[in-house]
Amino acid sequence: MTEAPMDPHASPEEEWALATLAIRAGHERTHEQEHAEPIFPTSSFVYESAAEAAAKFAGDVPGNIYSRFTNPTVRTFEQRLAALEGGERCVATSSGMAAILSTALALLSAGDEIVASRSLFGSTVSLFDKYLGKLGITTRYVELADLAAWEAAMTPATKLLFAETPSNPLSELVDIAALAEIAHRHDALLAIDNCFLTPALQRPLDLGADLVIHSATKYLDGQGRAIGGPVVGREAELEEVFGVVRTCGPCLSPFNAWIFTKGLETLALRMKAHCENAQALAEWLEAHPAVARVHYSGLASHPQHALAARQQQGFGAVLGFEVRGGREAAWSVIDATRLLSITGNLGDVKTTITHPATTTHARLSPEQKAAAGIAEGLIRVAVGLEAIDDIRADLARGLDALA
Repeated sequence: MTEAPMDPHASPEEEWALATLAIRAGHERTHEQEHAEPIFPTSSFVYESAAEAAAKFAGDVPGNIYSRFTNPTVRTFEQRLAALEGGERCVATSSGMAAILSTALALLSAGDEIVASRSLFGSTVSLFDKYLGKLGITTRYVELADLAAWEAAMTPATKLLFAETPSNPLSELVDIAALAEIAHRHDALLAIDNCFLTPALQRPLDLGADLVIHSATKYLDGQGRAIGGPVVGREAELEEVFGVVRTCGPCLSPFNAWIFTKGLETLALRMKAHCENAQALAEWLEAHPAVARVHYSGLASHPQHALAARQQQGFGAVLGFEVRGGREAAWSVIDATRLLSITGNLGDVKTTITHPATTTHARLSPEQKAAAGIAEGLIRVAVGLEAIDDIRADLARGLDALA
C-alpha cells in the first residue's frame, strides 16, 4: 500500500522552537492567501444551507457560529498561545479576571474549596472571598512558598489550588512541581497565574500544573494596548471553561485577539530584554543607601534564587523595593520621576511605577496587607525597554534625596 504524499505546506508545530511557534502557530491562511493574520470583525457567520447551519449549531460539524464563542481571529490567538504553553487547548476571555472567574465557574460548585497563595493580586482575593463566597465556594490562604502549609490546608472538599509565581510585587515563588504533586495526591487541580513570566520564561504545564491563566493585557501584548485573559490546559477542563464563555459571554474581541497574536511574535525577544534591564536595575537598587530591601528573584540575595533559576528561564521584569521612611518616602520617590509612568498596570515596553499599598492592593485590609508583605515603604517597578541608564537616572532623582 502506497503512503499518501506529505503535504508540503503542513506545519510541523511539534518540532518548532518557542520563538517559531510565537510567529507561526495557529494561522490558517484563508483563500485570499494573506501573509499577516487577518482580523474578522464580524458578529455572525453565514451558511450555504439550512442543513449546514443545523449541523454547526448542533456541534456535529466544526465551524463558526457567533463571535461570542467562535471567531477565527480569537481562535488563532488561542491556538498560538496553547502551542507556546504546551497545552492541548486555550480559551480566551475578555480579561485576566474574567479568565479566573470563568475557570472557577466551570470547575467548582457550592461546597468546594480553593487553597490559594496569600500573595495574590488584590482583585483575585476580592473575587474569591466576596463573589465566589456568595456561591458557597470557600477559599483558604497560605504562604506561597510553604509547601507544608499547602498540604495542611487540603481537605476532601479542596478542588483547586491557585498560585501566582512569582508573586506581585515581592517576587516570591513556589516549587510548581512539588505543589502539583500535593494537588494531584488530593484529587485537586493546580492553576498557575503565569502572566509575569509568560511561556517565554516559565511553562507551568511542563512542571505538572493543570491550568495556566494569563492577563494577556500584560506581557503577551507587551505594549499596553488591549485587555484580555486566556486559560490554557487540557481539553477536558477547557471544554468546561469554553461552556462558560459561550453561555455567560465574557468573550475576547477579535481586534484584541489580533493585537495579542501580533504581540506574541516578539514575546521571546521582549522578555529577554526586560529581564536584562530588570537585573541591572535590581543590582543598582540593592546598592543604593536609601533602599532597605529589593525583592527580585534574579538577585543572589533572594531566598529563592536557586528555585527561580531551576524552574524559570529568566527572572522577569517586575521588582519591588522598600525605602526607609514609609509611605511619605515612597511617594516622594514616585513623584520625583519624570520618565517612568505612574500607573498600576505593568507588562509594557514603558517602565511603570506604583505604590502597591494604595493602588493595586488598596482594597486589602491592613491585616491582609501585612500578611502579604505589602509595606507602606514598598514601591513596585515593572521595568520596560527604555535605556537602563535613563531608568536609573529617573529613580535616582528621588532616591538620592532620601539618602
